Amino acid sequence: MRKLTYYVAATIDGFIATEDGSVDFFPVGGDHGPTITAQYPETLPSKVRETLGIDRPNANFDTVIMGRRTHDFGVRTGTASPYAHLRQFVVSTTLPAAPDPAVELIAADPLARVRELKREKGLGIWLCGGGELAQALLPEIDQIYLKLYPIVLGRGRPLFGAGPRLPEPAHFRTITSQVFEDGVAFVKYARSR
Repeated sequence: MRKLTYYVAATIDGFIATEDGSVDFFPVGGDHGPTITAQYPETLPSKVRETLGIDRPNANFDTVIMGRRTHDFGVRTGTASPYAHLRQFVVSTTLPAAPDPAVELIAADPLARVRELKREKGLGIWLCGGGELAQALLPEIDQIYLKLYPIVLGRGRPLFGAGPRLPEPAHFRTITSQVFEDGVAFVKYARSR
């Protein structure tokens, strides 16, 4: 069975974006970028991969799921198909149709759709964001790959949005962790079952 991995960047106070969705406060550069990019090149948008000359086959993920706000971020950068090298899904109850022929719209019950996707053959499924979608899909998240930046934002969009209270805590265990010279920590967690 395929795994759903929430691969995301966050501040040390648990935010993935400002309240208006900006991620400009995350520094570009440093020594963490090349190392993580080498391991997970498919998590770069297709235009960035092209600019960097990355054309290797996907190694970890062949599918990406994102919420409407996360997808809209890609639209603002000039594409309705930000991850053309992956099978793309956008979860939205407000979009009237798929934003691009290469993007499938999930308009209802994303949890059921993720369960179907996990039963298919293939590489892993990347939950790109956002926090509200991560909250909704938490029962199916198998792994969390967290790029933790030494930044306190104070407020913004949380790692897991405000959803219904969990009947019990979801427990994860650390698989690996690495702290880079630039202060970014890359921690991989797996669900404890």
